[in-house]
Amino acid sequence: MASAEFEQAVESVKGLTTDPGSEVKLRLYGLFKQATSGDVSGSRPGFTNPVGRAKYDAWARLSGTAPEAAQEQYVAIVRDLTSA
Repeated sequence: MASAEFEQAVESVKGLTTDPGSEVKLRLYGLFKQATSGDVSGSRPGFTNPVGRAKYDAWARLSGTAPEAAQEQYVAIVRDLTSA
């Protein structure tokens, strides 16, 4: 997969006119972080930071996923969102 296609998908997300919902946004966040930074690092945020925890968990679920595979999944989700 060309990283140009991934970068284009990242830009497309910024221009979405409808909110895809929290679950989709968390999935995209996790895939983006996995594609750009690899496996999650650092400690899980505490219960006083529910947004940080949700983001950490979304990323941690993808541990071991190859960056290229994360990019492909990200692009596929964005393609579905932008064609709907």
